[in-house]
Formats: sequence, structure tokens, C-alpha cells
Amino acid sequence: MGGVRTAGDLVLRMELAEKMKIDQAKEYVADKLGVTVEELHDVVVMTDVRTDLGLGLAHVEPCAEENNGMAAKFRISEVLGIKINSVERFKERAGLK
Repeated sequence: MGGVRTAGDLVLRMELAEKMKIDQAKEYVADKLGVTVEELHDVVVMTDVRTDLGLGLAHVEPCAEENNGMAAKFRISEVLGIKINSVERFKERAGLK
């Protein structure tokens, strides 16, 4: 499975955040994104999904609108239903929490 070109980074987040095994993490991410486990590996499908959900793309121009850094982390946190430390710290410091 690729990294941020497909869904490898999202699967890894679930493995680390929720102590899931890889197959369980893949199923969870696929369910949350509304795709099949096989589609998690497809660059074309995942580019569309990541763009539609605003989850960031690493294989495009660095300053492109799709690469929105912190906003992408906020959306990843919301879509996967997990807490991401940098998102939580940002919310605290920005007075959003």
C-alpha cells in the first residue's frame, strides 16, 4: 500500500492511534472513506477521494490547493474519528477548543 498517494498514511494512523492490526485498519479506513479495501491501493480512486474529502495530496505541486497542510489534518481527524495531537494543540492555541 502506498503512502499519501493512496491510503497508507490513513491506515498507519489507525494502527498507531487505535492499536489496530493492519487488516482491521484497512477495513475501518475503507468504510470511513466509502471505498472497498482494494480501492485503497488504487492511486486514481484515492486521488479522487482525497481531493473530494480534502485529505491532502503529496504527489502534486507543493503549493497547490490540494496541499493544505493543517486543514487536511483537521479533515483526517474528522473523517477517521480520531484525535491528532497537532490538531488538538492547534485548536487549544487558536482558542477553538
